[in-house]
Amino acid sequence: MSVISFATSKGGAGKTTACIVLGTTFADQLKVSIIDADPAHRVNRWAEKGPYPKSITVIKCADENRIMDVIEAEQEKSDVVLVDLEGVASKLNSYVFSMSDLVIVPTGDEQQDVEDAILTLKQIKLDSRASRRDIPAKVLFARTKAAVKSRLEKKLNKQMRDNVDCFEAELKTRTAFSSIHNSGGNLDSLPSDVSGVDKAKENAREIAKEIIATFQQAKQEAVA
Repeated sequence: MSVISFATSKGGAGKTTACIVLGTTFADQLKVSIIDADPAHRVNRWAEKGPYPKSITVIKCADENRIMDVIEAEQEKSDVVLVDLEGVASKLNSYVFSMSDLVIVPTGDEQQDVEDAILTLKQIKLDSRASRRDIPAKVLFARTKAAVKSRLEKKLNKQMRDNVDCFEAELKTRTAFSSIHNSGGNLDSLPSDVSGVDKAKENAREIAKEIIATFQQAKQEAVA
């Protein structure tokens, strides 16, 4: 089934958070495999902290010699396979890109985040040439303000949107999202004292819906 990878060359851009949040959101209706291919293994640490939905399988694999076999095996079991990649250019990343139906590149409204997102997109284009197929990639603004953005943030956001393919929805900075790393589980299982859970759920569903629409549009264009 569909393979979605999460890649960025900069730490702290929201890559792992996006992978976990979207994985647990998809799990409401789909069978999901999450492959933790980042040597830091933050997804695996999340999985060990609390029970996650039974429709999710978490696999730890940062071995470039095994990663393609692992992805193929999980494709047989799940509706969607998510892969959290390491934050550097590597053979492993290139192998995963070659198998991805979509690469999500998270970035914040900061100059360094935007620059690193552009570098990641360039690497994906190089891998597209090497694999002789178009590898779809889309930027996801993450860790962005839920309230009003500064003038610089708005400028950087617009510049990126004017030049590369970006999701309309943004993964906002919310306590509920960051709390998942501390407590494990999903948004439904967070402690009662965590604020803004309903808004976080709505935000996550909005992005998940846009991802599904992206795949549907790609299928329509392929038929046409």
